[in-house]
Amino acid sequence: MSVDGALLLDKPLGVSSNFALQKAKKIMGAQKAGHGGTLDPLASGLLMVLFGEATKFAGPLLDGDKEYLATLQLGATTATGDAEGEVLERRPVNPVIDQVLGRFRGEIEQIPPMFSALKRDGVPLYKLARRGEEVERSPRRVTISALERVGGSAERPELRVRCSKGTYVRTLATDIGAALGCGAHLAALRRTASGRFRVEDAATLEALEGMTPAQRRKCLLPLAELLVGLPRAELDAPAAARLRNGQILPVSGLAEGVYGVFGPGGVVLGLGRSDGASLHPLRLTQAPEKHR
Repeated sequence: MSVDGALLLDKPLGVSSNFALQKAKKIMGAQKAGHGGTLDPLASGLLMVLFGEATKFAGPLLDGDKEYLATLQLGATTATGDAEGEVLERRPVNPVIDQVLGRFRGEIEQIPPMFSALKRDGVPLYKLARRGEEVERSPRRVTISALERVGGSAERPELRVRCSKGTYVRTLATDIGAALGCGAHLAALRRTASGRFRVEDAATLEALEGMTPAQRRKCLLPLAELLVGLPRAELDAPAAARLRNGQILPVSGLAEGVYGVFGPGGVVLGLGRSDGASLHPLRLTQAPEKHR
């Protein structure tokens, strides 16, 4: 039986997202897998693992806001912006972090770090950084919708961060340190939410290994669950068949944008894009009878 759906996985510290994905793929007996947003090895928390047909819906999941618990170490700047890098400078701690957080809420500009997977002429920036090279990076606009201190100590405050796609929490940590005048780096990071999905509902790899196949199946979110939040387009059987054949359908009453497309009986057909007059197929699932 094919495995189609999403798994909320609580990724442990010290392993890459791909390692966790491959382990989950083996445990679940899936043939095809992907994920909805990378977590660094030094970060733990929610990793959306997608199996089979669910991999076609990675785009909307990647676009969703993410939420983190971020622990900052004030008074120390590192080469990488996190605890893995060499300490470049130490300064006396300025503990009044609550006085500067307001500067970083809302839409802000960030300069991506050199230790990132962004590429310059096909080469990841982190490879250039490891060779001691630094290149100019264009600032990008991101949105911090929530930023508040929730615990920790004066030297190691813990922050709750809710942010848009493309936000570097390491950069946020170093920028907060610069605003305080004492420097800072990201000491620990845990993803607590991705879109409307939360880590409290996630399973660990160890828990999955101890489950029966039936119990593991119950952990999977169905395809329709991944499309909640998108506007919905419902098609009758003839229209569904034409869409599956790659045809563009004339429609009325659909605003422009991406839609979750459903056929008779609520069968998930996939993603479509409306231009206001026509519905274009984007990412379609296989034959609907396989997903009933």
